[in-house]
Amino acid sequence: MAEPVRVRRLTDQEGQKLQQIVRRGSTNSVGYRRAMMLLPSARGNRVPVIAQLVSRRTRTPCAM
Repeated sequence: MAEPVRVRRLTDQEGQKLQQIVRRGSTNSVGYRRAMMLLPSARGNRVPVIAQLVSRRTRTPCAM
């Protein structure tokens, strides 16, 4: 089985920007969804956990 794909370690500035996007509920829905996926991935969460957080099924590819 292949290794899971993970986001690289985020800089403090990148992490803060993503958190800011999520907290504000950005008007840009694509950016908001991406931030909602990147933050937990950067923290080491796996796909099922991230999917649950963003209300997506684990087997549905995300068109981003």
